[in-house]
Amino acid sequence: MNDRLIPELWEWAEYYCPWCYIAAVRLHRVAKEYEGRVTFRIRPFPLELAHGEAAPRDILQQEWWLAAIQEPRAVFAPYRGDDWPTTTLPAFEAAWCAAQQGPVAAMEYDLRVRRAFFGEARNIGRPQVLFDLAREAELDLTQFQAQWESGAARAAVLAEATLGRERYGVRGTPTLTLADGTHLKVPIAFPRLENRRIVGISKLPCVGAGCDEAIHSLFERALAGHGVGAVEATT
Repeated sequence: MNDRLIPELWEWAEYYCPWCYIAAVRLHRVAKEYEGRVTFRIRPFPLELAHGEAAPRDILQQEWWLAAIQEPRAVFAPYRGDDWPTTTLPAFEAAWCAAQQGPVAAMEYDLRVRRAFFGEARNIGRPQVLFDLAREAELDLTQFQAQWESGAARAAVLAEATLGRERYGVRGTPTLTLADGTHLKVPIAFPRLENRRIVGISKLPCVGAGCDEAIHSLFERALAGHGVGAVEATT
């Protein structure tokens, strides 16, 4: 919990998840307007830990462009070639290291990692790519490397995933919650899958900037007092 009891809004997210990417783009933009009034945090929820396997590439690439058309402000590009990440755990660890340099660094690095994967076809499972992103974000690389090598990041990510699942009822991503455990609806049209193929999609609530009003309402919910509560924090 933050020291001044500022309300918090959390996105439990996975780096493989295109829906998490477009949600993060929207939430990060609006979060700047609530600086000092509502704390927005991305909290890690690696689906490979929850489900026992990483997201299948064939399913993910079906979802890819359905997400892209819903948020033009998020950069998407085809991911060609065989250099596909087999895990996103290193990305979560790197994001934790970035977050130790402050909330601005955390937000900037988080979006860079998502854009690197979905918009630049970079393998975010590779440590070298993650260090390159830290350099591009102008982080303190000495501090970043020291924390990366300490092993604290992996322990923190695992603790967060357990907290999300056991205390906050997180089962998939993106999941938006307040600190008191309230779950909020994400303004996204999600697909319906059968036998690993998309066969339908829910009603489209909004597109791009047209979703900003709905995102503002999420921050207003937190500001109304529902986002304050005693919480464990590992980031």
